[in-house]
Amino acid sequence: MEITEYTSYDATGLAELIRAGEVSAAEVRQAAARAIDEVEPVISAVAGERYDRPLDCDPNGPFAGVPFAIKDLVIHADGVPTRNGTRMLGDGVVLGESALMTRFRRAGLAAMATTRTPEFGFNATTEAVAYGGPTRNPWDTTRSPGGSSGGSAALVAARALPVAHANDGGGSIRIPAAACGLVGLKPSRGRITVGPGYGDPLLGLGVEFALSRTVRDTAAMLDAVHGSEPGERYLLPEPAISYGESARRGAEHKRIAIAWDLLTPGQQMDPQVRAAVEAAGRLLESMGHTVEVASPRIDHEEWLDATYKLWGAFLADGVQTLSGLLGIEASSDVLEHVTMRCVEYGQSLSGVDIMRTEGAMNRVSRALGEFHAEYDITLSATMMQPTFPLGHFDQNDPSLDAQGWFRKLFSGLGTAIFNMTGAPAISVPLAQSAEGLPIGVQLGADLGDESALIALAADLERALPWADRRPAVVAGGA
Repeated sequence: MEITEYTSYDATGLAELIRAGEVSAAEVRQAAARAIDEVEPVISAVAGERYDRPLDCDPNGPFAGVPFAIKDLVIHADGVPTRNGTRMLGDGVVLGESALMTRFRRAGLAAMATTRTPEFGFNATTEAVAYGGPTRNPWDTTRSPGGSSGGSAALVAARALPVAHANDGGGSIRIPAAACGLVGLKPSRGRITVGPGYGDPLLGLGVEFALSRTVRDTAAMLDAVHGSEPGERYLLPEPAISYGESARRGAEHKRIAIAWDLLTPGQQMDPQVRAAVEAAGRLLESMGHTVEVASPRIDHEEWLDATYKLWGAFLADGVQTLSGLLGIEASSDVLEHVTMRCVEYGQSLSGVDIMRTEGAMNRVSRALGEFHAEYDITLSATMMQPTFPLGHFDQNDPSLDAQGWFRKLFSGLGTAIFNMTGAPAISVPLAQSAEGLPIGVQLGADLGDESALIALAADLERALPWADRRPAVVAGGA
Protein backbone atom coordinates (compact mmCIF):
# COMPACT_ATOMS: atom_id res chain seq x y z
CA MET A 1 0.00 0.00 0.00
CA GLU A 2 1.44 3.36 -1.03
CA ILE A 3 1.56 6.16 1.53
CA THR A 4 -0.55 8.43 -0.68
CA GLU A 5 -3.29 5.80 -0.80
CA TYR A 6 -3.01 5.15 2.94
CA THR A 7 -3.41 8.84 3.81
CA SER A 8 -6.54 9.18 1.69
CA TYR A 9 -8.55 6.99 4.11
CA ASP A 10 -9.81 7.62 7.60
CA ALA A 11 -9.84 4.82 10.19
CA THR A 12 -13.28 3.60 9.14
CA GLY A 13 -12.22 3.47 5.49
CA LEU A 14 -9.03 1.55 6.28
CA ALA A 15 -10.97 -0.96 8.39
CA GLU A 16 -13.41 -1.50 5.51
CA LEU A 17 -10.55 -2.13 3.07
CA ILE A 18 -9.00 -4.68 5.44
CA ARG A 19 -12.32 -6.48 6.04
CA ALA A 20 -12.99 -6.63 2.30
CA GLY A 21 -9.59 -8.22 1.69
CA GLU A 22 -8.50 -5.40 -0.63
CA VAL A 23 -5.43 -4.83 1.52
CA SER A 24 -3.96 -6.70 4.46
CA ALA A 25 -3.59 -5.32 7.97
CA ALA A 26 0.14 -5.84 7.65
CA GLU A 27 0.30 -3.72 4.48
CA VAL A 28 -1.65 -0.92 6.17
CA ARG A 29 0.64 -0.97 9.20
CA GLN A 30 3.71 -0.95 6.97
CA ALA A 31 2.37 2.14 5.21
CA ALA A 32 1.73 3.74 8.60
CA ALA A 33 5.27 2.99 9.75
CA ARG A 34 6.68 4.65 6.64
CA ALA A 35 4.35 7.61 7.11
CA ILE A 36 5.39 8.10 10.74
CA ASP A 37 9.06 7.84 9.84
CA GLU A 38 8.59 10.41 7.07
CA VAL A 39 6.95 13.15 9.14
CA GLU A 40 8.52 12.52 12.56
CA PRO A 41 11.84 14.29 11.82
CA VAL A 42 9.83 17.45 11.08
CA ILE A 43 7.04 17.43 13.70
CA SER A 44 8.69 15.53 16.61
CA ALA A 45 5.46 13.93 17.86
CA VAL A 46 6.70 10.52 19.06
CA ALA A 47 7.95 9.94 22.60
CA GLY A 48 11.10 7.88 22.17
CA GLU A 49 11.14 5.57 19.17
CA ARG A 50 8.31 4.07 17.15
CA TYR A 51 7.61 0.53 18.37
CA ASP A 52 9.53 -2.24 16.59
CA ARG A 53 6.20 -3.98 16.02
CA PRO A 54 2.60 -2.89 16.64
CA LEU A 55 1.03 -3.94 19.93
CA ASP A 56 -1.20 -6.99 19.80
CA CYS A 57 -4.85 -6.34 19.00
CA ASP A 58 -8.03 -8.25 18.15
CA PRO A 59 -8.12 -9.17 14.43
CA ASN A 60 -11.93 -9.22 14.60
CA GLY A 61 -12.50 -5.80 16.18
CA PRO A 62 -14.35 -3.03 14.31
CA PHE A 63 -11.03 -1.27 13.63
CA ALA A 64 -9.04 -4.47 13.08
CA GLY A 65 -5.56 -3.62 11.80
CA VAL A 66 -5.98 0.17 11.89
CA PRO A 67 -2.80 1.98 13.04
CA PHE A 68 -3.02 3.90 16.31
CA ALA A 69 -0.90 5.56 19.00
CA ILE A 70 -1.20 6.08 22.73
CA LYS A 71 -0.45 9.31 24.53
CA ASP A 72 2.34 9.29 27.13
CA LEU A 73 -0.05 10.20 29.94
CA VAL A 74 -2.61 8.37 32.12
CA ILE A 75 -3.08 5.31 29.92
CA HIS A 76 -0.71 2.33 30.23
CA ALA A 77 -0.05 -0.66 27.98
CA ASP A 78 1.59 -3.85 29.17
CA GLY A 79 5.32 -3.71 28.51
CA VAL A 80 5.35 -0.08 27.30
CA PRO A 81 7.21 2.51 29.42
CA THR A 82 5.38 5.69 30.38
CA ARG A 83 7.08 9.03 31.10
CA ASN A 84 4.21 11.52 31.58
CA GLY A 85 6.38 14.07 29.79
CA THR A 86 8.70 14.49 32.79
CA ARG A 87 12.41 13.95 33.38
CA MET A 88 11.42 12.60 36.78
CA LEU A 89 10.55 9.25 35.16
CA GLY A 90 13.78 9.03 33.14
CA ASP A 91 13.36 6.54 30.33
CA GLY A 92 9.96 5.57 31.71
CA VAL A 93 8.39 3.01 34.01
CA VAL A 94 6.25 0.04 33.01
CA LEU A 95 2.88 -0.20 34.74
CA GLY A 96 -0.10 -2.54 34.45
CA GLU A 97 -2.49 -2.25 31.53
CA SER A 98 -5.30 0.29 31.69
CA ALA A 99 -8.83 -0.95 31.01
CA LEU A 100 -9.18 1.54 28.15
CA MET A 101 -6.00 0.19 26.57
CA THR A 102 -7.58 -3.26 26.64
CA ARG A 103 -10.66 -1.81 24.94
CA PHE A 104 -8.50 -0.18 22.25
CA ARG A 105 -6.91 -3.57 21.63
CA ARG A 106 -10.33 -5.29 21.47
CA ALA A 107 -11.41 -2.70 18.93
CA GLY A 108 -8.57 -3.91 16.73
CA LEU A 109 -6.47 -0.76 16.97
CA ALA A 110 -2.78 -1.50 16.43
CA ALA A 111 -0.75 0.90 18.58
CA MET A 112 2.52 1.79 16.85
CA ALA A 113 3.97 4.54 19.02
CA THR A 114 3.66 6.60 22.17
CA THR A 115 3.00 10.29 21.56
CA ARG A 116 4.42 13.32 23.36
CA THR A 117 2.70 15.35 26.04
CA PRO A 118 3.73 18.39 28.11
CA GLU A 119 4.92 17.64 31.63
CA PHE A 120 2.04 15.93 33.48
CA GLY A 121 -0.32 17.31 30.82
CA PHE A 122 -0.56 20.79 32.39
CA ASN A 123 -0.10 22.87 29.26
CA ALA A 124 -1.90 23.93 26.10
CA THR A 125 1.18 23.15 24.03
CA THR A 126 3.50 20.14 23.74
CA GLU A 127 7.05 21.27 24.44
CA ALA A 128 8.27 19.14 27.36
CA VAL A 129 11.95 19.45 28.25
CA ALA A 130 11.98 15.67 28.79
CA TYR A 131 11.73 15.00 25.04
CA GLY A 132 14.45 17.42 24.03
CA GLY A 133 12.39 19.74 21.82
CA PRO A 134 8.89 20.91 20.87
CA THR A 135 6.25 19.07 18.89
CA ARG A 136 5.41 21.15 15.82
CA ASN A 137 2.12 21.86 14.12
CA PRO A 138 1.97 20.29 10.63
CA TRP A 139 0.06 23.33 9.35
CA ASP A 140 2.89 25.70 10.34
CA THR A 141 5.97 24.28 12.05
CA THR A 142 6.62 27.56 13.88
CA ARG A 143 3.27 27.11 15.65
CA SER A 144 2.08 24.86 18.44
CA PRO A 145 -0.08 21.79 17.76
CA GLY A 146 -1.80 22.50 21.07
CA GLY A 147 -1.74 20.37 24.17
CA SER A 148 -1.71 18.38 26.10
CA SER A 149 -2.50 15.81 23.36
CA GLY A 150 -0.31 17.65 20.86
CA GLY A 151 1.80 14.64 19.86
CA SER A 152 -1.28 12.62 18.94
CA ALA A 153 -2.81 15.59 17.13
CA ALA A 154 0.31 16.29 15.09
CA LEU A 155 0.55 12.68 13.86
CA VAL A 156 -3.14 12.55 12.92
CA ALA A 157 -3.08 15.97 11.24
CA ALA A 158 0.01 14.96 9.21
CA ARG A 159 -1.95 11.82 8.19
CA ALA A 160 0.66 9.49 9.59
CA LEU A 161 -2.16 7.97 11.65
CA PRO A 162 -5.93 8.15 11.17
CA VAL A 163 -6.73 8.18 14.93
CA ALA A 164 -4.80 8.40 18.20
CA HIS A 165 -5.46 8.31 21.93
CA ALA A 166 -5.92 11.59 23.80
CA ASN A 167 -7.17 12.82 27.15
CA ASP A 168 -8.62 16.06 28.45
CA GLY A 169 -8.36 17.76 31.85
CA GLY A 170 -8.96 21.34 30.73
CA GLY A 171 -9.17 21.14 26.95
CA SER A 172 -6.39 18.71 26.05
CA ILE A 173 -8.44 16.94 23.37
CA ARG A 174 -10.25 19.98 22.00
CA ILE A 175 -7.32 22.45 21.99
CA PRO A 176 -5.06 20.32 19.73
CA ALA A 177 -8.10 19.41 17.62
CA ALA A 178 -8.69 23.11 16.99
CA ALA A 179 -5.00 23.87 16.42
CA CYS A 180 -4.51 20.95 14.00
CA GLY A 181 -7.83 20.88 12.12
CA LEU A 182 -9.20 17.70 13.72
CA VAL A 183 -12.34 16.41 15.40
CA GLY A 184 -11.92 16.39 19.17
CA LEU A 185 -14.67 15.07 21.43
CA LYS A 186 -14.38 15.35 25.20
CA PRO A 187 -16.92 12.78 26.40
CA SER A 188 -19.02 13.14 29.53
CA ARG A 189 -17.44 12.32 32.85
CA GLY A 190 -17.93 8.58 33.26
CA ARG A 191 -18.62 7.79 29.61
CA ILE A 192 -15.24 6.09 29.16
CA THR A 193 -13.46 4.04 31.78
CA VAL A 194 -10.45 5.51 33.59
CA GLY A 195 -9.78 2.33 35.60
CA PRO A 196 -8.24 0.61 37.25
CA GLY A 197 -5.58 3.18 38.07
CA TYR A 198 -7.98 6.10 38.54
CA GLY A 199 -11.41 6.68 40.00
CA ASP A 200 -11.71 10.36 39.08
CA PRO A 201 -8.62 11.82 37.38
CA LEU A 202 -8.14 15.40 38.55
CA LEU A 203 -11.08 14.83 40.92
CA GLY A 204 -13.44 14.73 37.95
CA LEU A 205 -11.83 17.12 35.48
CA GLY A 206 -10.02 14.44 33.47
CA VAL A 207 -11.51 12.19 30.80
CA GLU A 208 -10.08 9.80 28.19
CA PHE A 209 -10.77 9.34 24.49
CA ALA A 210 -9.15 10.05 21.09
CA LEU A 211 -8.55 12.43 18.18
CA SER A 212 -9.61 11.81 14.59
CA ARG A 213 -10.03 13.54 11.24
CA THR A 214 -13.69 12.65 10.68
CA VAL A 215 -16.88 12.63 12.71
CA ARG A 216 -17.68 9.07 11.66
CA ASP A 217 -14.36 7.90 13.12
CA THR A 218 -15.09 9.71 16.37
CA ALA A 219 -18.55 8.14 16.53
CA ALA A 220 -17.29 4.64 15.74
CA MET A 221 -14.47 4.97 18.27
CA LEU A 222 -16.94 5.98 20.96
CA ASP A 223 -19.15 3.00 20.08
CA ALA A 224 -16.12 0.73 20.39
CA VAL A 225 -14.69 1.86 23.74
CA HIS A 226 -17.35 3.60 25.84
CA GLY A 227 -18.66 2.13 29.06
CA SER A 228 -17.65 1.58 32.67
CA GLU A 229 -15.75 -1.17 34.45
CA PRO A 230 -16.69 -2.85 37.76
CA GLY A 231 -16.16 -0.61 40.77
CA GLU A 232 -16.33 2.74 38.98
CA ARG A 233 -18.15 5.77 40.35
CA TYR A 234 -20.36 6.54 37.37
CA LEU A 235 -22.79 4.64 35.20
CA LEU A 236 -24.24 6.74 32.39
CA PRO A 237 -27.26 5.62 30.37
CA GLU A 238 -26.50 3.88 27.09
CA PRO A 239 -27.35 5.91 23.97
CA ALA A 240 -30.74 5.16 22.43
CA ILE A 241 -29.01 4.36 19.13
CA SER A 242 -25.34 3.85 18.33
CA TYR A 243 -23.16 6.93 17.98
CA GLY A 244 -22.40 5.85 14.44
CA GLU A 245 -26.11 5.85 13.66
CA SER A 246 -26.45 9.32 15.20
CA ALA A 247 -23.77 10.55 12.82
CA ARG A 248 -25.51 9.00 9.83
CA ARG A 249 -28.98 10.32 10.74
CA GLY A 250 -27.91 13.83 11.72
CA ALA A 251 -29.66 16.09 14.17
CA GLU A 252 -33.31 16.83 14.75
CA HIS A 253 -34.35 20.39 15.60
CA LYS A 254 -32.23 21.87 18.39
CA ARG A 255 -32.29 25.06 20.40
CA ILE A 256 -28.75 26.40 20.18
CA ALA A 257 -27.23 29.21 22.22
CA ILE A 258 -24.22 31.16 20.98
CA ALA A 259 -22.76 31.36 24.47
CA TRP A 260 -20.11 34.07 24.44
CA ASP A 261 -20.19 34.31 28.25
CA LEU A 262 -19.05 30.73 28.67
CA LEU A 263 -15.63 32.28 28.17
CA THR A 264 -13.75 33.99 30.95
CA PRO A 265 -14.56 37.74 30.98
CA GLY A 266 -11.87 39.88 29.44
CA GLN A 267 -10.55 37.31 27.02
CA GLN A 268 -9.48 38.82 23.69
CA MET A 269 -10.82 36.84 20.74
CA ASP A 270 -9.27 36.94 17.30
CA PRO A 271 -11.86 38.48 14.92
CA GLN A 272 -11.45 35.50 12.59
CA VAL A 273 -12.40 33.12 15.42
CA ARG A 274 -15.44 35.20 16.31
CA ALA A 275 -16.46 35.25 12.65
CA ALA A 276 -16.16 31.44 12.51
CA VAL A 277 -18.49 31.03 15.49
CA GLU A 278 -21.01 33.48 14.02
CA ALA A 279 -20.87 31.74 10.63
CA ALA A 280 -21.49 28.39 12.33
CA GLY A 281 -24.54 29.89 14.02
CA ARG A 282 -25.92 31.12 10.71
CA LEU A 283 -25.29 27.73 9.11
CA LEU A 284 -27.08 25.90 11.92
CA GLU A 285 -29.99 28.32 11.64
CA SER A 286 -30.19 27.65 7.89
CA MET A 287 -30.46 23.94 8.75
CA GLY A 288 -33.65 24.65 10.67
CA HIS A 289 -32.31 24.98 14.21
CA THR A 290 -33.23 27.82 16.53
CA VAL A 291 -30.10 29.88 17.25
CA GLU A 292 -29.95 32.68 19.82
CA VAL A 293 -27.29 34.54 21.77
CA ALA A 294 -27.59 33.44 25.39
CA SER A 295 -25.34 32.25 28.21
CA PRO A 296 -25.75 30.63 31.62
CA ARG A 297 -25.12 32.78 34.70
CA ILE A 298 -21.82 31.56 36.08
CA ASP A 299 -19.34 32.85 38.65
CA HIS A 300 -16.23 32.51 36.49
CA GLU A 301 -13.76 33.43 39.22
CA GLU A 302 -15.16 30.75 41.50
CA TRP A 303 -14.87 27.87 39.06
CA LEU A 304 -11.49 29.02 37.74
CA ASP A 305 -10.17 29.16 41.31
CA ALA A 306 -11.51 25.64 41.88
CA THR A 307 -9.78 24.45 38.69
CA TYR A 308 -6.53 26.05 39.89
CA LYS A 309 -6.75 24.25 43.23
CA LEU A 310 -7.60 20.89 41.66
CA TRP A 311 -4.68 21.05 39.24
CA GLY A 312 -2.33 22.12 42.04
CA ALA A 313 -3.45 19.24 44.26
CA PHE A 314 -3.25 16.76 41.37
CA LEU A 315 0.32 17.76 40.50
CA ALA A 316 1.43 17.78 44.13
CA ASP A 317 -0.04 14.33 44.74
CA GLY A 318 1.46 12.86 41.57
CA VAL A 319 4.93 14.27 42.13
CA GLN A 320 4.96 13.36 45.82
CA THR A 321 3.89 9.80 44.98
CA LEU A 322 6.58 9.41 42.32
CA SER A 323 9.17 10.93 44.61
CA GLY A 324 8.40 8.35 47.29
CA LEU A 325 8.30 5.41 44.89
CA LEU A 326 11.44 6.30 42.97
CA GLY A 327 13.46 7.90 45.73
CA ILE A 328 13.93 11.02 43.61
CA GLU A 329 13.67 14.45 45.18
CA ALA A 330 11.26 16.81 43.45
CA SER A 331 13.45 19.65 42.22
CA SER A 332 14.23 21.79 39.19
CA ASP A 333 16.70 19.09 38.13
CA VAL A 334 13.82 16.79 37.20
CA LEU A 335 10.82 19.16 36.95
CA GLU A 336 10.14 22.21 34.82
CA HIS A 337 10.01 25.51 36.70
CA VAL A 338 6.29 26.15 36.58
CA THR A 339 5.48 22.52 37.41
CA MET A 340 7.61 22.89 40.55
CA ARG A 341 5.82 26.08 41.55
CA CYS A 342 2.42 24.40 41.00
CA VAL A 343 3.51 21.41 43.11
CA GLU A 344 4.50 23.75 45.93
CA TYR A 345 1.14 25.50 45.68
CA GLY A 346 -0.69 22.18 45.75
CA GLN A 347 1.22 21.12 48.85
CA SER A 348 0.05 24.30 50.60
CA LEU A 349 -3.63 23.47 50.14
CA SER A 350 -5.70 22.02 52.97
CA GLY A 351 -8.34 19.32 52.88
CA VAL A 352 -10.92 22.05 53.40
CA ASP A 353 -9.62 23.89 50.31
CA ILE A 354 -10.15 20.77 48.21
CA MET A 355 -13.57 20.05 49.71
CA ARG A 356 -14.68 23.55 48.81
CA THR A 357 -13.90 22.92 45.15
CA GLU A 358 -16.79 20.45 45.20
CA GLY A 359 -19.15 23.28 46.00
CA ALA A 360 -17.86 25.32 43.08
CA MET A 361 -18.17 22.31 40.77
CA ASN A 362 -21.73 21.78 41.94
CA ARG A 363 -22.77 25.38 41.43
CA VAL A 364 -21.38 25.68 37.89
CA SER A 365 -22.76 22.26 36.96
CA ARG A 366 -26.21 23.23 38.23
CA ALA A 367 -26.09 26.51 36.32
CA LEU A 368 -25.14 24.81 33.06
CA GLY A 369 -27.64 21.99 33.66
CA GLU A 370 -30.48 24.50 34.17
CA PHE A 371 -29.37 26.32 31.03
CA HIS A 372 -29.55 23.06 29.08
CA ALA A 373 -33.15 22.66 30.19
CA GLU A 374 -33.82 25.60 27.86
CA TYR A 375 -31.11 25.16 25.23
CA ASP A 376 -29.96 21.81 23.85
CA ILE A 377 -26.56 22.97 22.60
CA THR A 378 -24.04 25.70 23.32
CA LEU A 379 -21.94 27.12 20.50
CA SER A 380 -18.66 28.85 21.31
CA ALA A 381 -14.99 29.17 20.39
CA THR A 382 -12.56 26.41 21.28
CA MET A 383 -9.63 28.83 21.52
CA MET A 384 -9.41 32.60 21.28
CA GLN A 385 -6.99 32.38 18.34
CA PRO A 386 -6.30 29.73 15.70
CA THR A 387 -3.10 28.66 17.48
CA PHE A 388 -0.03 30.33 18.98
CA PRO A 389 3.72 30.43 18.37
CA LEU A 390 5.98 27.78 19.87
CA GLY A 391 7.42 29.06 23.13
CA HIS A 392 4.34 31.09 24.07
CA PHE A 393 3.39 28.67 26.85
CA ASP A 394 6.82 28.01 28.35
CA GLN A 395 6.39 25.63 31.28
CA ASN A 396 10.02 26.24 32.21
CA ASP A 397 9.67 30.04 32.39
CA PRO A 398 11.48 31.18 35.57
CA SER A 399 9.51 34.43 35.71
CA LEU A 400 6.15 32.76 36.40
CA ASP A 401 4.70 31.59 39.70
CA ALA A 402 1.83 29.10 39.92
CA GLN A 403 -0.93 31.72 39.76
CA GLY A 404 0.77 33.58 36.90
CA TRP A 405 1.09 30.36 34.93
CA PHE A 406 -2.52 29.36 35.50
CA ARG A 407 -3.86 32.77 34.45
CA LYS A 408 -1.72 32.83 31.33
CA LEU A 409 -2.65 29.26 30.41
CA PHE A 410 -6.41 29.70 30.73
CA SER A 411 -6.60 33.21 29.24
CA GLY A 412 -6.93 31.97 25.66
CA LEU A 413 -9.11 28.90 26.06
CA GLY A 414 -12.85 28.25 25.90
CA THR A 415 -12.68 24.65 27.03
CA ALA A 416 -12.16 24.19 30.77
CA ILE A 417 -15.71 24.85 31.94
CA PHE A 418 -16.81 21.54 30.41
CA ASN A 419 -14.20 19.74 32.50
CA MET A 420 -15.55 21.44 35.60
CA THR A 421 -19.15 20.37 34.85
CA GLY A 422 -18.33 16.98 33.33
CA ALA A 423 -20.55 17.72 30.32
CA PRO A 424 -19.48 16.68 26.80
CA ALA A 425 -18.06 19.08 24.22
CA ILE A 426 -16.65 18.70 20.73
CA SER A 427 -14.37 20.87 18.61
CA VAL A 428 -14.79 20.70 14.84
CA PRO A 429 -12.57 22.45 12.23
CA LEU A 430 -15.19 24.55 10.50
CA ALA A 431 -13.01 27.41 9.29
CA GLN A 432 -9.51 28.53 8.35
CA SER A 433 -7.70 31.77 9.05
CA ALA A 434 -6.35 34.08 6.37
CA GLU A 435 -2.99 32.41 6.98
CA GLY A 436 -4.51 28.98 6.29
CA LEU A 437 -4.54 27.81 9.92
CA PRO A 438 -7.49 25.72 11.15
CA ILE A 439 -10.09 27.32 13.41
CA GLY A 440 -12.03 25.11 15.79
CA VAL A 441 -15.63 25.77 16.81
CA GLN A 442 -16.93 24.12 19.98
CA LEU A 443 -20.33 22.56 20.61
CA GLY A 444 -21.41 21.62 24.14
CA ALA A 445 -24.35 19.56 25.40
CA ASP A 446 -25.93 18.34 28.61
CA LEU A 447 -24.25 15.59 30.61
CA GLY A 448 -24.48 12.26 28.77
CA ASP A 449 -25.68 13.70 25.46
CA GLU A 450 -22.74 12.91 23.17
CA SER A 451 -25.29 11.71 20.60
CA ALA A 452 -26.56 15.25 20.00
CA LEU A 453 -23.02 16.57 19.54
CA ILE A 454 -22.06 13.82 17.10
CA ALA A 455 -25.25 14.26 15.07
CA LEU A 456 -24.76 18.04 14.78
CA ALA A 457 -21.04 17.71 14.06
CA ALA A 458 -21.81 15.23 11.28
CA ASP A 459 -24.31 17.64 9.73
CA LEU A 460 -21.72 20.43 9.86
CA GLU A 461 -19.12 18.16 8.28
CA ARG A 462 -21.50 17.37 5.41
CA ALA A 463 -22.24 21.06 4.92
CA LEU A 464 -18.63 22.26 5.25
CA PRO A 465 -16.45 19.23 4.46
CA TRP A 466 -12.88 19.47 5.70
CA ALA A 467 -11.52 16.06 4.67
CA ASP A 468 -9.60 17.39 1.67
CA ARG A 469 -7.73 20.09 3.61
CA ARG A 470 -4.09 19.12 4.02
CA PRO A 471 -1.37 20.78 6.09
CA ALA A 472 2.06 21.81 4.86
CA VAL A 473 3.62 18.71 6.42
CA VAL A 474 1.74 15.60 5.34
CA ALA A 475 2.83 12.00 4.88
CA GLY A 476 3.29 11.23 1.21
CA GLY A 477 3.61 14.90 0.24
CA ALA A 478 0.99 17.61 -0.32
